[in-house]
Formats: sequence, C-alpha cells, structure tokens
Amino acid sequence: MRSIWNGAISFGLVSIPIKLVNATESRSVSFRQIHTEDGGRVRYKKVCELDGEEVPQAEIGKAYEDADGTMIPITDEDLAALPLPTAKTIEIVAFVPAGQIDPLQMDAAYYLSANGVPAAKPYTLLREALKRSDRVALAKYALRGRERLGMLRVVDDVIAMHGLLWPDEIRAPEGVAPETPVTVREAELDLADALMATLGEVDVATLHDDYRTAVEEMIAAKAAGGEGVAPPVPGEEETGGRVIDLMAALENSVRAAREARGEDAVVTELKPRGAAKKTTAKQSQAKKTAKKTTSKKTATAKKTAAKATTAKATTAKTTTAKATTAKKAAAKKTTSQKRPA
Repeated sequence: MRSIWNGAISFGLVSIPIKLVNATESRSVSFRQIHTEDGGRVRYKKVCELDGEEVPQAEIGKAYEDADGTMIPITDEDLAALPLPTAKTIEIVAFVPAGQIDPLQMDAAYYLSANGVPAAKPYTLLREALKRSDRVALAKYALRGRERLGMLRVVDDVIAMHGLLWPDEIRAPEGVAPETPVTVREAELDLADALMATLGEVDVATLHDDYRTAVEEMIAAKAAGGEGVAPPVPGEEETGGRVIDLMAALENSVRAAREARGEDAVVTELKPRGAAKKTTAKQSQAKKTAKKTTSKKTATAKKTAAKATTAKATTAKTTTAKATTAKKAAAKKTTSQKRPA
C-alpha cells in the first residue's frame, strides 16, 4: 500500500516516525458521462469566466470569495507561512475511553506504519500501552491543507487512525424526530425484542454489496451482447409509503427471521386489547363463582361437622347417665342385702 503522508507521532517527548496509509477503498462502480447520440465521452473543461479560454492546471490557483464577491488570492506560500505545529506531526493530546467518541464524528480511516527500524520500539510501546489501557488516543494532525482531529486505536497489531470531524461540524438533530406524539405499547416492544433476538448477531465479513454485484453482472451481460437485466416481476414493486399494520408486520418479521435461521416459526399472536378485556372479565367472574361455591361447600362442611360433634356429645352424655343410674341401683341392692332380718 502506498503511503500518502510521512511524519511522526508525538507521544509526550517520544517521537515515532510513521507513514500514513489509506485503510479503506471504494469498490463502487463508477460511470462516465457520454453523448447519447454517438457515445462520445463528455469531459469537463476549466474555463476562465473573464476571457472564456480554457485554463491549464499549472495556471490554476486558490482564492477566498468575500461576502461581496471579491476574490482574495491565497498562495501556497501564504499557507506554508502559517504556524501549524501539526504539519508533519500527529500530536496526541489525550487518552479517553472509546465510548466517549461519538460515531457521528467518524470520517476516513488510515493505518499508521512504523517508518524504519528505529521506529519499531516506540511504535510497539504505544501500541501495547493503548491495548493495556483499553483507551483510544485523541490527536491533531494536518492533511491536505487543513488541521484535523483523529482517533488512534489498535487493530490487530497495527495502530489505526480514524479521522474525526470537529465537534462544531456535527449538526444538531433539530426537526428530525417525529413531531407527532406516538405511544408504543409493551406488546409491540416485546415483538421488537423478539425480532432482534431472532436476527441475533452476524459475521460482518460475510456481508457484501448486492447492488454492486447486480451492476457488474448487468455490465458483463451487455458487454457480451446481451440485454442486461430482466425487467422487474409484476407485483414486486416498491411498497414504500404504504400504511401497514405494525403488529402484523412485526409478527411476520419474527416468523420470517426464524424460518430463515431454520428455527421453529411459531409466533404467539397477541389478541386485540378489547378481547383481552373481555377475557379478563370472564376470568374474574369465574373466579368469583368459584369463590362462592367454595364458601358454600366450606359452610356446609362446617355445619355437618358441628352436627356430628353435637351428636357425639349427646351420645356420650346418655351413656354416662345410664352408667350412673346402673351404679346407683347396684349400690341400693347391696345395702338391702346387708340389713338384718
């Protein structure tokens, strides 16, 4: 990979010579503008507005347009004379937790390569320090005529740098959120959670650009003398903007995701809120009836037990009375036998 910038990382009093290499590349299919009548290329020409003549690149400079339209020429010497300490240095200014960086600030990504054998030791020191601290480094650097903000982190055994937008370059999201008040039901959140759990995780390396593949196949077919791609099948038009049943869409999404993963596609359909209220009312009435029945049974059982207890008590009293009478009669008989004639 070709380096696009040479300089050094300033890490306190430590200086690490490095090369800056693009970490990403665009794979999108690019097109040229042509004249549809004869297929000829249409090119842009840089023309001076004053004399109408085409201007070669060597004669093109920079200027700042003032509010009244006046052009103020700016030369490369003017820019080079400005005090810019980060012109050839990536100056680390702080170490912060990675979660403190707003993803909205993320811009281009670069790999930092140690430039020469002497740079290997301090480069490795910084890399291992970043690993152990579980933090990222915030740094300032200059590239393509302006000072920029960057974030250094470790990727495998390489220090990578992400260009960051300055905080004042991030727009506030005013007027973006829905203005109409919306209430989300717990049931809808439950289905959304189920859908997220069903989709689960994915190996990012397996994702690819389906549109780019289709464009490349279409180009190959046309180059081979074919007709390119088939027209869209009737009934497969876009459905954007159509009002949908959110609950049904969530249920169908969960079902489709589970089928795609080879899982059981059973989805518990939620009943309308009115039906739920009716069911609840019926259940409550059934509970009340069951309580009344149980109370009656309990009362009847108590009465029966009370009667049985009373009967037992009465029987016991009768038996006791009979025994007492028998004893008295026996005692009288004995006394009569003992008296003299």
